[in-house]
Amino acid sequence: MTGNDRARLNPGTTVGFVGAGRIGEPMVERLLTAGHHVRLYARRADIGARLSAAGAELVDTVAGIAASDVVVSCLYSDAQIIDVLPEAVAAMDPRTVLVSHTTGTPETLTRLDPRHAAVVDAPFSGTPETVRAGCLVVYAGGEPEHVATARRVMAAYADPVIATGPPGSALHVKLLNNLLFAAVSQVTLAGLEAGRKLGIEESALLEALAVGSGGSTAGRHIAARGGSEAFAAAVTPYLRKDLSACTSLAGVDWSALLATAHNGPLRLTEQPPPGTERLDEDHH
Repeated sequence: MTGNDRARLNPGTTVGFVGAGRIGEPMVERLLTAGHHVRLYARRADIGARLSAAGAELVDTVAGIAASDVVVSCLYSDAQIIDVLPEAVAAMDPRTVLVSHTTGTPETLTRLDPRHAAVVDAPFSGTPETVRAGCLVVYAGGEPEHVATARRVMAAYADPVIATGPPGSALHVKLLNNLLFAAVSQVTLAGLEAGRKLGIEESALLEALAVGSGGSTAGRHIAARGGSEAFAAAVTPYLRKDLSACTSLAGVDWSALLATAHNGPLRLTEQPPPGTERLDEDHH
């Protein structure tokens, strides 16, 4: 039995999907396993071939995902949203719910099409492994009925889905989360530097912090990555992007939090070279 046969035997919601990268690919796999029909736009032929074999319907243009009950976008940044999604949004029925997993700014989603009200901002916290386990943490902002529709689809790969309030609120929650994560990471890395100067092995200090009052999620991530250097390499590009998004939000004085988040071993004020952005999200 082919993947397309399985899709026909398991009728469910038709989900348009773009951004099937490191996080997005297992999302599509989980959607197919849950019995949804996935209409997929994939720029990478190898990913498209794998997901087509699993049951996804490949489309040639991003507008091809528009004829769906729900459209899910798992793009990396605001810049990619503006570059990729307008063609799909222009072709969507206004009642179709658009779920955006990008950690960016609410203004970017509004710019896509001010008339398109059925938008759910749904940034997440997790990894490909948590997607495959069905326990990705997702924050969802939008009108209650649109969040409810999005939740039924995201239930294939997300638990919990935390409703945060009106449109844009989930992005605010996620940016605040990542801003605090950046600040705590800087403090923890500075503490590890101090420990090394005192002759304390980093691994020993991390083990002690894991059960001590000075421990944190940042410390656990540093330990899981195998130490400070690997952790810094993994999180720096994403935190740079998210702190930059924080600076563009009006109505809040971010200066004190941003000062803490920028003050430490992680170099979060530098920008990556052009063209190095990924097509999907990979946030903590």
